[in-house]
Amino acid sequence: MRIFEISRSQVSEHASLAPLAVPGACAAASYLWISLTRDEFRAAQPEVQQILQTLCQTQLVDLHVADLLNDQLPSHYDYTSQYDVLVFRRLATGNGQDSAEPSPSPPQRPSRGGPPVLRRIDTRPVGFAVFDRVLLSVHPEDGTVRDAFAARLLAAASSDDRGTPALDVRATSARLPASPADLMLRIVNLIVDGYLDMRRELTKQLDHWQTELIDPRSRFTNWSALMEARQSLHRLDEICEDQRAAMQDWIDSLETLPVPQGETAQRERDLIMVRSRDVLEHIQRVVHHVHRLEQNAETAVQMHFSVQGHRANDIMRVLTVLTAIFLPLNLIAGIFGMNFEFIPLVHKADGFWIAMSAMLVIAVLLVLIFWRKRYLARTR
Repeated sequence: MRIFEISRSQVSEHASLAPLAVPGACAAASYLWISLTRDEFRAAQPEVQQILQTLCQTQLVDLHVADLLNDQLPSHYDYTSQYDVLVFRRLATGNGQDSAEPSPSPPQRPSRGGPPVLRRIDTRPVGFAVFDRVLLSVHPEDGTVRDAFAARLLAAASSDDRGTPALDVRATSARLPASPADLMLRIVNLIVDGYLDMRRELTKQLDHWQTELIDPRSRFTNWSALMEARQSLHRLDEICEDQRAAMQDWIDSLETLPVPQGETAQRERDLIMVRSRDVLEHIQRVVHHVHRLEQNAETAVQMHFSVQGHRANDIMRVLTVLTAIFLPLNLIAGIFGMNFEFIPLVHKADGFWIAMSAMLVIAVLLVLIFWRKRYLARTR
């Protein structure tokens, strides 16, 4: 469990929740980020509910608690009149630490084949409960996203700039999050960046397979890995579509809120909208790239079979040409092989050489004709 108290100018980390449950322990101008793993949230649930009651005068409803503890839930968004809940699936670590998390999950599936990047297309949900003064995030057991963003947060606190707030996300990326919603969007953006990094590795692997599939001199044998890749891409497409739907629901919910009063509140609201649309645009980029990779994989397979068909046509064309060349030669040999007593050239001393010369001339003429018509040319 990691607990951060965040204000506009500083970030402080607390060791436990108990001191913060006292009224007035948390400054009015700051908010809390309570980050737990699922096991920690399951054990500390009464304490977390007490903190929420103290700071926000409300508690998580039972259904949302169950959603945050569910390891199989897809990405989705829900809300109440006092808080929002967003579940967002992130990439699991490659060492399988997430799989050690106890949950009512089905039996462990066999490990995926193919390149290592495909084995990484396994996800675990990260749950967020966004209150006015508290961000509650529930992570898988390894907590890599939490620790990575906590390091960024502490680094930003040590080098916080002193300029005026801006609406550009890139210009404010080094500032401390102004609200729990702002903090949640930054963490979600970090999760989406993991998908963007993985797509580059997938592109390199599929490009390598395309080269092998199209090369007429190579015999592609890695069909099982290619089928795994296509299934993984389809699964990744479904995950990203759920993410996009959840983020779009979040944006739609923000647009229905009343217009805030005051320039500062309006600026913060605009910043939240800009960050939300930026995250949605990143997700759409991943979805678009996954669709393109699926099309490239399908096109590569079709081109492979097309190349194989051309190779078969080349072989059949050569065999047909050879058959056409030897057909008249077989005809001549068959005529002179008939059991008749009187056949021209049979009883002549040079009859054999005349027949062989005629057969050779016919064969050379047919080869020249077929070569000129490019029947013997190889398709590259």
